[in-house]
Amino acid sequence: MAEVAVRAPRTAERTAVWAAAALLVCVAAAVRLGGGSPAAQSFLLVFGSLLIEAVPFILLGALVSAGIEVFVPQGWFDRLARLPGPLQLPASGLAGMAFPVCECGSVPVARRLAARGLAPAAATTFMLAAPILNPVVLLSTFFAYRGRASLWPILLGRAGLGLLAAMAVGWVVARHSPGEFVKQSAAPDHHDEASRAASFFGHLAGDFIFMGRYLVLGAAVAAALQTFLPQSILGGVAATPILNLIAMMGLAFLLSLCSESDAFVAASFVQFGPGAQLAFLVFGPMVDTKLAFLYAGTFRPGFFRTVVLVVGGVTLAGCLWIEVLFG
Repeated sequence: MAEVAVRAPRTAERTAVWAAAALLVCVAAAVRLGGGSPAAQSFLLVFGSLLIEAVPFILLGALVSAGIEVFVPQGWFDRLARLPGPLQLPASGLAGMAFPVCECGSVPVARRLAARGLAPAAATTFMLAAPILNPVVLLSTFFAYRGRASLWPILLGRAGLGLLAAMAVGWVVARHSPGEFVKQSAAPDHHDEASRAASFFGHLAGDFIFMGRYLVLGAAVAAALQTFLPQSILGGVAATPILNLIAMMGLAFLLSLCSESDAFVAASFVQFGPGAQLAFLVFGPMVDTKLAFLYAGTFRPGFFRTVVLVVGGVTLAGCLWIEVLFG
């Protein structure tokens, strides 16, 4: 079973790599054949601008993630387990600011914490909150929305609603013991001094490639929707209450973007209001297709369903209020 669990995420990763490569080939062919058509120019403009804006944050996130993986002692995380029970959920959620990891990196960290005795509720809260409260993510969100009236509702709403949703899931899974929560125990990582540099650059390259390929796919889909989907359809969905939120949540699930670059994609959907864009930014880092594989291979059956229902419900309710308050 363990081999099957590990094989599924790796198969998804290889598929994403080939899909990203094929997409770049198709884009190049379209440019060559399409020439100077207005549609091709518009697609390339949106696609290129998204990549140019987001790639620096992908690189910065990969640097931070690799540094934490190699240089931060595991004992720093173990301190969470010694906190009083009522403080573990908010402290674990806010720890994402001190230990910024992306959504893919937070899953093995949460598994390791649970295996070392941290309550499943606290491990889950950290895992779901870290990709949103990550300083790199908040910084990229700020730059994606700078100059817009919705900057602070989006930025503060993403941090607050993300923490609330993470704590809600943690509260739901609080009844589980670590043995019931994690499929297999996590072995501690060891890095000797001689291998630290090589390990750091290995993690850096791996994280950058992993996150970058999803950015390429997401930017292409966003550009295609903006360019080729009739604006009447896109505008109709954007103007329909509740449906606009669900549509953006579903798009976030399918695109599987890294949280360090997804704000630039969300901000490109100008037809949708702050509530719908916020739904994209809160739901995606906690629930997407790549995380479905990671959750299935790491946690016991039913965990992914719990995350979808709780995060979806909290996100939908919170974003409805954002739409009521800010339009």
